[in-house]
Amino acid sequence: MAATSMLLKLSVLLNLLSSSRFGLWPDRKHAGVFPPTCGRIECPSFDVVHAGDGYEVRRLNSTVWMSTAPIPDISLVEATRSGFLQLFDYIQGKNSYEEQIEMTAPVITEVSPSDGPFCTSSFIVSFYVPKENQVSPPPAEGLHAQRWKPVYVAVRQFGGFVTDSDVAVEAAALEASLSGTTWANAIQKSREKESSASTSAYTVAQYNSPFEFDNRVNEIWMPFDMEDASSV
Repeated sequence: MAATSMLLKLSVLLNLLSSSRFGLWPDRKHAGVFPPTCGRIECPSFDVVHAGDGYEVRRLNSTVWMSTAPIPDISLVEATRSGFLQLFDYIQGKNSYEEQIEMTAPVITEVSPSDGPFCTSSFIVSFYVPKENQVSPPPAEGLHAQRWKPVYVAVRQFGGFVTDSDVAVEAAALEASLSGTTWANAIQKSREKESSASTSAYTVAQYNSPFEFDNRVNEIWMPFDMEDASSV
C-alpha cells in the first residue's frame, strides 16, 4: 500500500510539474556544477577530460543501466514519465527477485529524434543500477540491462524542470558550443559510424526527485568514441 500511495503521489506531481519552470538557476554556467543529489545517493563516477565554454567533456566509467524498451512518443517529457514509472515499480520490488533497490541518479532518456516536429521520436529511459546490484541486476518484464564500457560524452547542464522546448534549445546550444572543435567532429563521426534507427542523437540526464524545487541539475549528453577525436 505504501508503494502504491507513493506511486500515485509521484504520478500526480509529475503531471503538475511537467511544464513548470521552478528551480531555474539565475546565473547558469551550463557545465561544472556537481549535482547536489550525488552527495546523498549513488551516481556514476566520471573524470572531466576537458572544460570548454558552456560545456565539458567527461569520461564516464563502466556503468550498468536498467532500461525500458524504446518508447514512441512526440514528447520527451511524456515518454520519460512513462518510462520512469516502470523503473519506479522495478526498484520498489516489481522484479524477478522481488528485491527493493536503492534509488540512484541520474535517470536518463536516450533520444532518437524524428524527422519532423510532429512526428514520433523514440526514447529509452534508464535507471543507473547501484554498484552492489551490478553483477546480477534483477531482471524484470519489459526491461533490459545495458552494460556500458567507459564512454566519452560532451555535456551541457541546465536547471529547472525539464520541458520539451528546453531540451531542444539546450541540445542546440551544446551543438553550437562544440562547433569547430575536435569534439564536434568526433561526435559527428561516431554518429555516422553507428547510424541506424536505434542510435540516439543525445541523452537527457535528470538528477533530481520531482519533489525537489531548488538547485535542480539536468544535462544533455552527446556520446562519442575517443578514437574519433584522436583521428581528426
